[in-house]
Amino acid sequence: MKIADVAAHWISVPIPVKGQWRSDYGRLTHFDMCLVIIKTDDGRIGIGEAKSAVGATGSCASIVACIEHELKPIILGKPVHNISELWERMYNGSRDHYALSRGRSFPILGNRGTTISAMSGIDIALWDLKGQDLNTPVVNLLGGSCRSEMEAYASGGWADADEIGEQLKSYCSKGFKGVKMRVGSMDDTVPYSVRRVKEARSALGDGIKLMADAHGTFSVSEAKRFCRDVEDCNLYWMEEPISPDNKIGTAEVRACTQTPISAGESEFTRFDFVELINHRAVDVLQPDAAICGGITECMKVSALAGAYQLELAPHCWGSAISFMAGVNVAFASPSSVVIEFSLGGNPLMYDLCIEEPDVKEGIVKAPSRSGLGLSLNMDFVKEYSKKL
Repeated sequence: MKIADVAAHWISVPIPVKGQWRSDYGRLTHFDMCLVIIKTDDGRIGIGEAKSAVGATGSCASIVACIEHELKPIILGKPVHNISELWERMYNGSRDHYALSRGRSFPILGNRGTTISAMSGIDIALWDLKGQDLNTPVVNLLGGSCRSEMEAYASGGWADADEIGEQLKSYCSKGFKGVKMRVGSMDDTVPYSVRRVKEARSALGDGIKLMADAHGTFSVSEAKRFCRDVEDCNLYWMEEPISPDNKIGTAEVRACTQTPISAGESEFTRFDFVELINHRAVDVLQPDAAICGGITECMKVSALAGAYQLELAPHCWGSAISFMAGVNVAFASPSSVVIEFSLGGNPLMYDLCIEEPDVKEGIVKAPSRSGLGLSLNMDFVKEYSKKL
């Protein structure tokens, strides 16, 4: 089974007004993604997702161009099953023969950013195809599931201090035993972020996992103050407290608090995660399969989490495709115990593919369908594909 064609589509779909929210990214009105479709010489189709932003909205024009003009020529005609080889060829470019013969990287200049995100979409689609060909879920190709089901946490929490408790409790009414809320620059001041967290904990009680995500918007001193002032709220983790560019600063924040620190959604490849670990910056690693290098690279980050006894919690804010990529990785990883589930108004989660996410009463079952277990709603793809 060989690669016959690779296509990339920028999908941009409006978020229904009642499902929109406001954060440090502004008011989110659209969900964007780069959909990757790989066709084989025997007529099969594999699907993947690449992202230009960790949030909902972002231009995917450069990713589409990268896939179609830079990466497609490298993998066209190659065997689908040789995923590791194809990853190395894309990562090392014209020096791929050195990398493969000498056993170490000779990376292209674009070894972070757009190119790695583009590679991520291709990689996910290749795993989907391999699972389909072998008639087994991707998780079985990664060593099999470590558990039969996993707790999902509801990811949302943008309401103001007076309403955040009720918003998060509405998530719990759907069966979720863990919830995540947003804090940081969207609140203008640290004391207001602290107040919102305290209101949330008061409304939820002690039996619900509560996470806070600053989207990297606190300064080091602000993050320290925040962590100190919510210490009694027993946060399950504090996510991306400061800019991902400042890993030493993140380590400084971690050193001053008992609250676990999580990060990784903005990182590319295992090498960025090695830096986080070496700086002792985090307790929880959060790779995004549609950003960091695909399922292939997520499993390498999973190995790092296991080696350093850190938790692995894949970032799954995107379409059903990146969600299922993260789910397969999480179930294959001994280091994962919870999985993110978006509670934002997200048409890409429910309308892009025919199959709906199998999340009931806050529980995700181990994948059972071949590949990623998803098939595209082509009418949706045609309607929301942007012309470039």
